[in-house]
Order: sequence, then C-alpha cells, then structure tokens
Amino acid sequence: MKMSKLLGSAALASLLMALPAFAQEAAAAAPEVATIDTGDTSWMIVSTLLVILMTIPGVALFYGGLVRGKNVLSVVTQVFGAFSMIALLWVAYGYSLAFSGPSEGGISAFIGDFSNLFLANVTPDSVSGSIPELVFVVFQLTFACITATLVVGGIAERMKFGAVMAFLAIWFTFSYLPIAHMVWSGAGLFFNMGALDFAGGTVVHINSGVAALVAAIVLGPRLGYMKEPIAPHNLIFVFIGASLLWVGWFGFNAGSALGANGLAAQAFLNTITAPAAAAIAWAVGEKITRGHASALGFVSGAVAGLVAITPAAGFAGTFGSIVLGAVTGFVCLWAVVTLKPMLKYDDSLDVFGIHGVGGIVGAIGTAIVADPALGGFGAEGYALGGQLVTQVLAVLVAIIWSAVVAFLAMLIVKAIFGGARVSEAGESDGLDLTSHGERAYN
Repeated sequence: MKMSKLLGSAALASLLMALPAFAQEAAAAAPEVATIDTGDTSWMIVSTLLVILMTIPGVALFYGGLVRGKNVLSVVTQVFGAFSMIALLWVAYGYSLAFSGPSEGGISAFIGDFSNLFLANVTPDSVSGSIPELVFVVFQLTFACITATLVVGGIAERMKFGAVMAFLAIWFTFSYLPIAHMVWSGAGLFFNMGALDFAGGTVVHINSGVAALVAAIVLGPRLGYMKEPIAPHNLIFVFIGASLLWVGWFGFNAGSALGANGLAAQAFLNTITAPAAAAIAWAVGEKITRGHASALGFVSGAVAGLVAITPAAGFAGTFGSIVLGAVTGFVCLWAVVTLKPMLKYDDSLDVFGIHGVGGIVGAIGTAIVADPALGGFGAEGYALGGQLVTQVLAVLVAIIWSAVVAFLAMLIVKAIFGGARVSEAGESDGLDLTSHGERAYN
C-alpha cells in the first residue's frame, strides 16, 4: 500500500514540509516501490480460477455434448490433456517467451527470450503491478491453456490423440507465444502499433479459430459429412458447458483489468450485456431464417457475443457492448449456417465460425466502440480512423501468422505419425473406443 493511502494527501504534505530541505528533496526523488495490493491479488486469484472453470469443465462439456456419443470421451480427453500439457509448457518456456526480453528493438517486437526459463528470477517476492508476479504467471497460463483447447473443436471426431497433442504443442510454441508477445508485451509489435486487445481477441479467438480452420481443411472432412446428419448427442451437456463458459468469462474479461477496480467493473458488465444481445440476435436470426429459435442457437449466440466483447471489454461503453454483441450474433449465425456449407469445410464444432469470425468482428469493432464520442473509453485524442486501420492490420497479421504455423504444424504431424487421421474403421467405431479403449455410456 502506498504511503499516501496510509496517511492521506494532506497529512503526507504536512509531514514532508516538516522535514529538512535535503530530506524533502530526497523524499520527492525516491522511486515508488512496487507493493502488493491484497484486494487486487484476491480478485486475480479468483479470476484465474474462473478461467480454469471455463476450460475444465466448461469447454470440455460444451464440446463433449456437441459431438456424437461415440466420441465424447475423446473430446473431453483432448481438452484435459491439452490443458495439462500447455500448463507445463507455459511454465517451462512459454511465460518467458511471451513476456520476457528486451524492452525494445530487433526480434523483441515478435518474441521474448529465455531469461525466465522455468520461471527463473520469478519468486514469491516478485511483483507485477499491484499483484505477485506468480499470480500474473498463472493467470496468463490459463489463457494459453484455453486457447489451445479451443482448437480441439475444429478437428474433433477424426484425429489421432497423439497427433492432436503434438500439433497443439507446435502451434502453441510458434503461434500462440509470438502473438501473445506482440499484443501484450511492452516490446511487442501490436502493442507499439497501439492495437487494442483487452483480453484476447487476436491472441485467443482469432488465433485459435484460424488454426482450427486450417487444421480441419488439411485433415479433411469427417466420414459422411454433408451426406448424413451429424447431430450433437447431448444438448444438456452443451447448455451446462456454455453456462460454465459464461460464468468463467467474467474472470477472463474482468480479470484482465489486473485489479479490483472500476475498469474491472465495466468489463464485468460488458460481459453480461454483449453475450445477452448476441444470444437474442442469433435466436431472432434463426426465427427469421429457419422458423424457430433453438436452445443450441441461444447458447451459440451467447458464446459468439463473449468472443466479440473480449478485445473490447475494457474499452467499450455499455451501449457499445450491446451493439457489438448483437452484430456479432447475426454475423456468426451467417458464418455457421451459410458460409460453412458454401465453402464445404468441416470445422466440426464451428470454432472458426464462432471464435474466428466473432474474434475478427470484435477486434475490428473494438476501434468503433472504444471511441469516446460513441461512449467508449479510448485514450485522450482518440482517432477512430487511425485506430480502425491499426486494428485491421493486427487482425490480418494474426490471421496469416496462425494460418501458416497451423499448416506447417499439420504437415509435421502427418509426417511424424504417418498421417494424422485415425483409420476409417476407427472413425466409424468412434474414437472413445479406438483411441482410448473405453465408452462413455455402457
């Protein structure tokens, strides 16, 4: 806690005036020592737990319900396995490459260094802002983990378990870490461009959505895709998973304020209004185009709205978040119902249609909703046109970077495993049995 908080500004001024002149000068020149705020720290630990809840069990149940019954265990196992693996890789070298290194110059615009390898120089006494650095490390660990698990939805029901894990390890190293560094590190390319990404529109959603799309295209469609119905086997699982995602997302967005403050409160409110508007928009769109509003549509719309508000959570005003959510609900419905069948790619669980497309709409829309003239909280002297160009450039770089890394990673995995897909017989029998030797329902 700062001295001014302890004494109050008037008392502090009186104290300083009572000191000799040389002591006054020394007190004025003394650097402020970083201290831990217990309220901020408590909120960040809770936020970290909420993001873990989003992933296991949130993403696991959401994806598990969307696949067929013969593949539910394979999907939840891939999510659980990916979370475990990425957590270890983050501690080993991920945090260092994402957030360490020189403050400027050369390659530091794209990636950090190994100065914090295995969390070297990070101790319980290290401070980051107003929280222990270890809390920041773990909070960011959960972002890396959930981003990797989101990719699983694009390649569900047909990829070898070992190939999934190898692909995610490669992609995490060469796509997630550089993009996270570029966006959130002080030396990063996007950071210094002035790109706005409060909680991961480019880092998490565009990154994972594009990777899922590319991997799905390289892998090829599931057997019977567009020839026979491939319906979700348990919509109750989907509903529970989506609800856990929404609850956990408060840690994801409001936690990105890195403190218990007004900014966190605004992000918290936006994390209610945007997905609510998107859920209603998706349902209205379904009613208009299909004659009914479905339970799956409601929860899909809510997730799309959560995706869109993520980059704008701390920059958008309340009304702006509602508009952004509603627009994203309609756009993502179009991407899932019209664009996907038109292009005939088999992104199994619509990772690109919701996270990729929703992330693009949200990242670009952030420039609009952050404009103070429109009720946003952009910096003084905010220029909408210039910010819009910056957001588009950041989005394009993220798309290209993730796509190239995902494509190369799939080629490497196919070479290592002699093909990334399970056999046709194994796919027909289901990955629960052929990959893991067990059934979800006996």
